[in-house]
Amino acid sequence: MDRLDRYIEKRDFDRTPEPRDGGAAHLAPRYSIQKHDATATHFDLRLEWDGVLLSWAVTKGPSFQTSEKRLAVRTEDHPLSYVDFEGTIPKGNYGAGTVMLWDIGHWEPLIPVEKALKKGHLEMRLHGARLSGDWHLVRMKTKEKRENWLLIKSDDDAAGARDPVRRYRRSVATQRTMREIASDAPAVDTHEGARPKSSKPQLATLVDESPDGDGWWHELKFDGYRALVALGQGGPRIFTRNGKDWTDRFESLLPAFAEIDCGSALLDGEIVAGAGLDGFSSLQKALSAGGPFRFYGFDVLSRDGTDLTGKPLHERRDALEAMFATVPPLGPVQLSPVIEEDADEVLERVCAAGGEGLVAKRTDAPYRGTRTKAWRKIKCTRRDEFVVLGWQESDKKGRPFASLALGAHDGEGWRYVGKVGTGFDGDQMDDYASAMRPLARKTPPADVPRSEARGVHWVTPRIVVEVSYSERTDDGLLRHAVHEGRREDKPAGSVRLEEDRMSDGDKRIDVAGISVSSPDREVFPGAGCTKLDVARYYEDMADRILETAADRPLSLVRLPEGLEGERFFQKHAGKGFPDAIKRMEIEESDGDRADYMYVTDAAGLVGAAQMGALELHIWGSRRDRLERPDRMVFDLDPDEGLGFDRVRDAAAEVREVLDGLGLPSWPLLTGGKGVHVVVPLRRSAGWDTVKLFSRLVATLMATRAPDRYVAQMSKAKRKGRIFIDWLRNERGATAIAPFSLRARPGAPVAVPVSWKELAHLDSAQAFDISSARERDWSVADIPAAVGISEDRVERLEQALEKARDA
Repeated sequence: MDRLDRYIEKRDFDRTPEPRDGGAAHLAPRYSIQKHDATATHFDLRLEWDGVLLSWAVTKGPSFQTSEKRLAVRTEDHPLSYVDFEGTIPKGNYGAGTVMLWDIGHWEPLIPVEKALKKGHLEMRLHGARLSGDWHLVRMKTKEKRENWLLIKSDDDAAGARDPVRRYRRSVATQRTMREIASDAPAVDTHEGARPKSSKPQLATLVDESPDGDGWWHELKFDGYRALVALGQGGPRIFTRNGKDWTDRFESLLPAFAEIDCGSALLDGEIVAGAGLDGFSSLQKALSAGGPFRFYGFDVLSRDGTDLTGKPLHERRDALEAMFATVPPLGPVQLSPVIEEDADEVLERVCAAGGEGLVAKRTDAPYRGTRTKAWRKIKCTRRDEFVVLGWQESDKKGRPFASLALGAHDGEGWRYVGKVGTGFDGDQMDDYASAMRPLARKTPPADVPRSEARGVHWVTPRIVVEVSYSERTDDGLLRHAVHEGRREDKPAGSVRLEEDRMSDGDKRIDVAGISVSSPDREVFPGAGCTKLDVARYYEDMADRILETAADRPLSLVRLPEGLEGERFFQKHAGKGFPDAIKRMEIEESDGDRADYMYVTDAAGLVGAAQMGALELHIWGSRRDRLERPDRMVFDLDPDEGLGFDRVRDAAAEVREVLDGLGLPSWPLLTGGKGVHVVVPLRRSAGWDTVKLFSRLVATLMATRAPDRYVAQMSKAKRKGRIFIDWLRNERGATAIAPFSLRARPGAPVAVPVSWKELAHLDSAQAFDISSARERDWSVADIPAAVGISEDRVERLEQALEKARDA
C-alpha cells in the first residue's frame, strides 16, 4: 500500500484545491503548521520525512509552556507539496473549511526518526518563523483506535514565551486572517512604510590580531553571504553586497522577517545555512535547494524613514535590538551576538571549533558604505575569493577537470596565484564545466609560468570561487588550496589581491629604546608630519612634558591610522602596550578595580606614540597621593563662532576672581579652541572639596555675567557664551597635558604661556609641533601652590551670595 493512498482516497481532487501528490524532497526536511477551521478548529503539524509529510492534528495548538501537554492526533500522511498549502476546502469535501499556513520552516530530528516513531517518542528541533527550539512528540498508551500523541515544549531559550495561538492570528505567508483567506483577499503587507533602496555595505579590513583598547566590541565572522534586507510595502527584498536582488533565491527565509518591529527598515547582516547545517558548502547546497537559511542581523542603516548611518554603532545596535525584541528566539532570523568576553580566548575557541573568526567593531563609529578600519576581521584560516582563469585536464574518467587555475587583480591586471583541485563534489564539477564552456579562450588572461600552464584550457575571468589555503609561497602561489564554494554574489572585477588587508609595513626605527613601526605613515595630512616625527617630538620634549605628566594616571587619544582614521579615548592599559607604559590599579566609582596607565620617562611617551597616541590627558593628582589633587583647572570652552578675543578676556576675568580669593594661576593654550586657567594646589583638600570650589567659581562668573558665561554643559544654554568647564576637577576626569600634541589639522600643541603673552595672542593654536620645541616652562611664570582654606571658601560663598542679590 502506498503511503499516500489514505490521503488520496479521502479526497475528490476535481472539487478540492488541495494538491494530489508531488513535491520534491529538500536538503533539510520541511516543517509547517496549518490552522484548519474544519468541524473544530485545530492546528495540523506537518513534518517532511521519507517522501511524505508526517501529520498530526494538534487540537488546541502548540504552547511554549513546558508544563503544557497538547493533544496531537496522528492523521494520514500528506504529499510534500501540501507543506505550504493555504486556501479554502469547499463544503462537502473531506476536511471542509479554511486552511491558513500558520508557520513554516524546517525541522531537525534529534534521534533516528524510524526508531522514534516505533518507540513512540520523537525528539525534534523546529526552525520555523514562529516556532523554534526543541520539542517532543510522545505517543499515549490508550485503547482508542486513533493514535494520540502529546506535543510538549522542551526547556530552552524559546520556552516560556507568550501563547503563540493567541499571538499569531494571521498567515505566516500572506498575513491574511482566516476570514480574508476565505474571501480570497490579496496578501497583506506586514511592514507598511516605504521600503528603502539597497545601499553599499560597510566592509571590514583584514588584520592579524584583535585591536587593543577600549571602544571595541567583537562579533562572530559568519561563513555565508552578506545581505542587505529592505523591509516595507511590497514585502522584504534581499540584496547582495553588490546590489543584486536575490530575494527569489532566499524566498524560504522571507516569512521570518515579518516579526521585526518596524514600519520600514534597511538591515545589514549575513545569511548562512540554517536548520543545523554548517559551512559555506552547505550554504551552496541550500541555495540550490531553496533553503534552509538563517539570517544574522548586525546593523541597521535606516528605520521608519530615518537615516541611522551617521549614528555611532552602539546607538544603531540599540535600535536594532529594539526591532528584534519581538523576534522568536532560536528562529531563522536572529541578532548577531555581541561578544563581551576576552577576544583572544573567544577567537581560540572559535578557531578550534572550525569557525571563520571574529570581527572587531568600533562602538563609536558611524556606518560607512566602503571598506573601513572601524571594522576589522580576524580570520582563523587564510581564505579568499579568486577568479577562475582556466581548467586543467583530468586523466580520470568522468571527471571534467583535475583543477582550476586561479587569479586575482593586482591593480594593473590579472595575476596568477595557483590551482585548486580538492574540495569539489561531482555536481559542483559539472556546474563549473558548464559555466566555463562558453568562456573558452586561446590565450591565458595572466602571465603564467610555463610549468604551470601545461595542459590548462583558458577561460575569460568571470567565475568567482572561494578558496582556503595554508599559506602563499615566496612567488605568491597558494599552498594546500581547498575549494569552499562558488561566489555568485561577487563580480570578477571586484576580486583584488589582498585588497582587504591593512598594510602596516615592516620598517621600524628605534626611538628612546622603543621600536616604532610604520615610521613613514603620515599622521597629520598637509603638515608633512609622520608617526616618526610624533615619536621624536615626545622624546625631545620629555623633560618639559614629564614635569607635570609623570606619575599621574594618564589617558590617551589614539589615532593609529592618523588624523583621517578612527580615533578613540583610552584610559585603561591595553594588550601589547610597551612595558615603558606602566600600570597602576585604581578603584573606580563603582567599586571595581582597573589598570590605569602612567609614564615616568621618555620611553613611556614614545611608547604611547608607537601605539598611535597623539594626545596625552592627565589626572589632577599624582599616584603617590591619588585622593589629593595638586591642580585645579578651568577649561574655557567657547560656543561656535566666538572669537579668541572673547576667550582671552574670559581667562583674564577668571584670573581676577581667583586672585581675589588668594589663588594665583597660569594660562595654558589648549591647542584647540580655548584656554585652561590652572591653579597649583597644595595637596591638602580632597576631590569633593576641589570640585565644589571650582563649581562655585564658575557659578559666580555665570551669575555676574550671564550673557557671557555659563556654568552648565548644555549646548543649548551655551549659545553665544563661554562654558567655564569646572568638571575637569572631579576624580577620574582628565585635562590635556602641557606640551601635548593635539589631534587637529596642522599638528598644534598645548603650550603654557604667561599672562602678559596671552594678551597678545590671537589663537589657541599659536604653536605647532615645530615652534613648540622652542618653548619651556620658564616663560610661564608658574606660581607657588596654595591650599583651599576655609577662609577662601567663605569669601567665595559671600561673593556668590552678593552676586545673586545684585
